[in-house]
Amino acid sequence: MEENMNSLVESIEDEQKDKFLTFKIGDELYGLEIHYVIEIIGMQKITEIPEQPNYIKGVINLRGNIIPTMDIRARFNKEEREYDERTCTIVIKVGENWIGLIVDRVSEVITIDGNNISDPPNLNRDERNLYISGIARISENVIILLDCMKLVREKEIELNRMGEEEKDEMGVEA
Repeated sequence: MEENMNSLVESIEDEQKDKFLTFKIGDELYGLEIHYVIEIIGMQKITEIPEQPNYIKGVINLRGNIIPTMDIRARFNKEEREYDERTCTIVIKVGENWIGLIVDRVSEVITIDGNNISDPPNLNRDERNLYISGIARISENVIILLDCMKLVREKEIELNRMGEEEKDEMGVEA
């Protein structure tokens, strides 16, 4: 039985190898490894949490799960814009934690061969761009590949681990 389960897990991992969910922020195309993605949802009511960085918009209640949300546009210090009908949230799982990433729009799931991925440029690799894992070339497009583990830092994970009492005290709806 355990051997069959391991075989199934390996099969799923093989299917997801080299697959990326792509999304846009403005005119720029970004990609996340598909194995991090739980689901893509439309915009939900966001409950703000005080004293968070400007890119942490708050939390959403997704079928009883309280999920912190991060606006990727704000995270990348891009000009703010109104959410519209194409704005959506990509729910990812990093470790045991779920985080919602608000993006301008989702594009598609694509396969990117490792030969088409370059290391990120070494220009000023400070804290602001450490979450870029690579740059992919597909036809004429350049896709910035993100490292979910680095994109989501301890502060966001800590918010996800808040106890129910703390959420109640802060007025977060469950």
